[in-house]
Amino acid sequence: MPTEAAPPSPAQPGAALLPTAPDEKPRNWRQVTLLGGLISADSGEASVVSVLFPALRAALGLPLAALGVLVGVGKLVGVVFGPVWVAVAQRHPRKIVLALCSGLWGVWTIAAGFAQNYVQLLVLFTVAAAGIAGGGPLVNGLLADLFDDRSRGRAAGYMYGLSALVTGLSGPLLGLLSEVEDGWRYGFFFAGGLQVLFGVLILLFLRDPGVGAAEARGATAAPPERALTWAQARELLRNRSLLLICVQRLTTGQFVVLSFGVTFLVDVRGFTNSEASYLTVAFAVAYFAGTILGGLATDGIHRRNPRTGRVAAMQFTVFAYAFGVCAATQFVWPSLGVYLALFAVLAFVQGCTPGINRPLVMSVTLPETRSAAFALMLSAEAAGWAVTTVLVGYIGDAFGLQAAFLWVVVVLMLINGALLGLLYRACPRDASAVRAELDRRAAAAGANGS
Repeated sequence: MPTEAAPPSPAQPGAALLPTAPDEKPRNWRQVTLLGGLISADSGEASVVSVLFPALRAALGLPLAALGVLVGVGKLVGVVFGPVWVAVAQRHPRKIVLALCSGLWGVWTIAAGFAQNYVQLLVLFTVAAAGIAGGGPLVNGLLADLFDDRSRGRAAGYMYGLSALVTGLSGPLLGLLSEVEDGWRYGFFFAGGLQVLFGVLILLFLRDPGVGAAEARGATAAPPERALTWAQARELLRNRSLLLICVQRLTTGQFVVLSFGVTFLVDVRGFTNSEASYLTVAFAVAYFAGTILGGLATDGIHRRNPRTGRVAAMQFTVFAYAFGVCAATQFVWPSLGVYLALFAVLAFVQGCTPGINRPLVMSVTLPETRSAAFALMLSAEAAGWAVTTVLVGYIGDAFGLQAAFLWVVVVLMLINGALLGLLYRACPRDASAVRAELDRRAAAAGANGS
């Protein structure tokens, strides 16, 4: 990001969307609302594929594995292009880059609605995903600059919860399109149009606080934000906490459930596409509740146990999610309502995750490296998402989705939870090193100012 970004300004008049700490500006919460809306718009492309895949499959004659390939390739391209957009944002204003890659790039999502066959759809879907990949690291970098460590869990929870709520509530509307001839095309048109709209809103209303604004204590500006190069990636991965978090995101199976949930209810449990689409509502409402309550709870846990509170919270959610997926997918239940309730519990648990792992990354990295760190973490997450969805697609074709969920989600998540135990030593050490460096910079700034 450019160094000429404005430093934090005094609080502006106006009501905050959430209660604020004494040093939080109400305007910051409005920025979070705008960023959450952008993320929800970016997820629209994937929602169309996940919710309308049964209709899309019938229209284009696709196997179940095609869903895994579409989602997987879309995520793999993000491994490459997430860091690329961060590098672009180092040389140009973050706001403009974000508006382009996560907003105006939506014209490619609209173009996907015109695909005439699977190859065209895959190519256009992949191009669209290449732009969306820049949103995650840039948005998380901005969030870290808007809020300090005491309230980042709440802010991340609110932002991702708002995104999930908007995305999920649109699910039944997308489901209704399954009953319209070529309705999946209208889904892509709507999703792309929404992305373009939020790109314009970002250009008009987003205010970049500047790199390191939340930690600013003196009169000196933070060092320029650093892009993710191979050398930078190697340097960041010497941070053991970040390395472990990346491995955890690489081996998580959480995303498979949302990608294949509707198709699971249609293929394995016999519900119609429009009925199964209500899964997105249950998922969204519960996920939103999880992000808000989880963010508040983990901020409280962090204040009581700043060394390892967030690590314990993350490990608990991983184990809880594994057992929840087992209950939701490995047993036959008597009605759609029971499935919706079980998936809602899963969503609530998953909703706690952004309010835990985002602040963890922010606490163990310096301000100028955070967007690069998030690009690295989200690239690992995207690669894991891609591999697990492709595996579920092919295993589902061969042995059924129920077996695929058992091995790719339940078993993998149990291993994942055990891996998190390594963070109990790494995170306190790395967070202390970051605080010491920030204190040193503040002292040097004070000495120079005097």
